Order: sequence, then structure tokens, then C-alpha cells
Amino acid sequence: MHHETFKAFMPYPPVAVAHAPTGPLSGLSFAVKDVIDVAGYPTSCGTPLKLAASGIKPSTAPVVQQLLDAGARFAGKTHTDEFAFSILGRNCHFGTPINPAAPGRIPGGSSSGSAVAVAARLVDFALGTDTGGSLRAPASYCGIFGIRPTFGRVDNSLCEPLAGSFDTVGWFARDAKMLARVGAVLLGPDTTSLPGAARFLIARSCFAVAKPETAAELEGVLRRVELRLGMLDDTTDAAPNIDDLYWAFRHMQSREAWEAHHTFIEEVEPPLAPALAERFAFGKDVTDSLVAEARALRVRFRQHLTALLGEGTVLVLPTMPAPPPFLNEADAAIEDFRNRTVRLLCLASLAGFPQVTIPVIESDSGPLGLSLLGPAGSDRSLIQLASRVAEAARERIA
Repeated sequence: MHHETFKAFMPYPPVAVAHAPTGPLSGLSFAVKDVIDVAGYPTSCGTPLKLAASGIKPSTAPVVQQLLDAGARFAGKTHTDEFAFSILGRNCHFGTPINPAAPGRIPGGSSSGSAVAVAARLVDFALGTDTGGSLRAPASYCGIFGIRPTFGRVDNSLCEPLAGSFDTVGWFARDAKMLARVGAVLLGPDTTSLPGAARFLIARSCFAVAKPETAAELEGVLRRVELRLGMLDDTTDAAPNIDDLYWAFRHMQSREAWEAHHTFIEEVEPPLAPALAERFAFGKDVTDSLVAEARALRVRFRQHLTALLGEGTVLVLPTMPAPPPFLNEADAAIEDFRNRTVRLLCLASLAGFPQVTIPVIESDSGPLGLSLLGPAGSDRSLIQLASRVAEAARERIA
């Protein structure tokens, strides 16, 4: 199938990007979300007037350069939601990438093109960014692995900001081994190492946020994992105040997004999708006192999670609340879906801890991911653990 079939890539004229002839990623190809600079290409940030103002970038983002230096070949820049400020993957200006795992349903965003490029086997792995779930959502919806690393662990300079205290560069792969190979290049050694016999703590309040039928399907996966890897624990709830966390995240993210882009929006007046215009307007109205309250809650939540996970515990939660909605889903249904989604995705964003999503269910209504959230700095051992969970999830119970 021709790669344009999936509309994963931005249609830029190809420019040669040099890579090392040998290295740990030699022979592999990768794509880059179009919010990350690559020399010789513009950076559109998913919006035509940003593209017009971009010009050809003179420098390549350090995270991309690390991959090139490790021998990986750059294959192109991929579609993103407008300003990378959505989890749906729909773009009214440049079109919506087609979800290879569930055509007719949204691919998830905002790293939509990168997820689709990996799921469609157009590249071996791809870079995306994750502020409030922009990597984890499309990974779950396209039936692939994705990691949001520990905040600040991967260099995100020369990446277009959305909300600076949350923005994180991560990547997609079709299997855990590839996720780990890329991690070996980008992450350096873990500062916290998870034991092979880690304690799995089920985040019950998160399962309660998922649609009941989704929660039930994932419970079946948990039973298979338990048979292989031992007891899963649900004695403590990791996020008892999930609604408070949701609002804290929304207030900070929206305000930071407005601060990052308001000059451009006010001066250029770009045509924004209505839902996006609403989100920016919401951010503009968030008061200093709301931001201060939200920041204080984030500090308390991070301390709570640090104590809860210690050095040997990971949180198990649904990546998304339901399978991917249809492309033409009504706005009211999308709003409910978005609210549930942000409640699940905001935990790792607020804590700044690593989260890996594992493809565990393929059904007629599209794929579902199960997530592991680990302590800060445990990214590489979290990937190893995710690999074992993925194997256990695939085993059928006799």
C-alpha cells in the first residue's frame, strides 16, 4: 500500500538528512512529529499560518540528532493536531491521518501522524510529544506501544512548546524490543531501577473512569497478567481525588498554552477549529490564584505518588476510557470522552513520571491499551516490565 494512503506524513519536498553509517539504530527508519525541528524542513505545528511563518529550520532538534547519530534514517515529518492541542488526531487544515488499526475511527492525537506511520509499518519507530496524553492516546488507539518518559529526561529543545511544565518528547514502536532500543539511545541509565518482581498496584479510581465495558475487558487482561506475573494489588488507591487532579491539570495546561501562543494568536488571528479556540479562551481566563492552587496540588500529588511507588511499585491503569470514537462522532459524545480521557492521562503529566502504554486488546471497535506508570527515572526498567506484561496479556487462558 502506498504510504500516502494513510496520510501520516506532511507533504514536504524531501530534503536529505544525514545519518551515521553505523550505530545501535542502523538500518531503522523513523518519523518526526511536525512540532520538532529538522534542518531543511519547516515546522507547521499543525496550522497553516505557523507553517507560513516558520521558514526552513536551520538546526535539528537534539533528540532527532541523537537518533541520526545512532544510525537511524529520517523518513519525514508527520501530521499533528493544530498547535498539538487535542487528543483526537483530527486536523481541519491538513486532514486527518487514517488509523490503520481501526479505519473510520479517530487515530488519536496530537501525535497522530507518528502513531499512524508506525502502526501502518511505514517506519520502525517515530517521535511524538506528550503534554496531556498526545502520545499515549494515539498509541492506544492505533494498537502500538508508546512511552511518555520521565519529565525532562529527553531533551525537548527546538520543539514547539504547548505547556512548558508538561511537554515531553516520547516515541512509538510496534513492539517492546524496539521501544527499548530507542530508549537505550535517548534515555541514558535509569536513576531508579524497578525489580523484576515489581509490585503491580491497580489504580481502581482510574478503572472507574473507563466505560464499564472497557474496564471489564481490561480486567480480563489483568487476570492473564496475574497468572503469569503474580498477584496484582489493589489495596491503596493512587488517585483518590481524580476530579481535583483533572481541574488542576486543565488550569495549568490551558494557561501555559495561552501564554505560549497568545502573541501569535492575537497578532495573526489564525483560523482555529472551534473547539481549539474555546480551549485557548479558557486558558486566557484562568486566574493566577487558580494556577497557584493547581501547582500546590501538583506538588502534593507528586509527593503522594513518590511515596506510594517507592522504588519497586508500578501503577496499572487503562490508557484510554474506551475504544477510539468514530471520526464523525457527535460533539456531545466527544466531550464526555475527552473529560474521561484527561482524567486518566493527567496523572503521569502532573507527576512527571514515566508511563508506557501496551497494546492488549484488538476488537471490532478498535484497539485498547493498558498502561504502566512507574517512579521517576525508571523508564528503561519500566519498558522491560511492559514487555513482560505484553507477553502475559497475549497468553490465552486454557
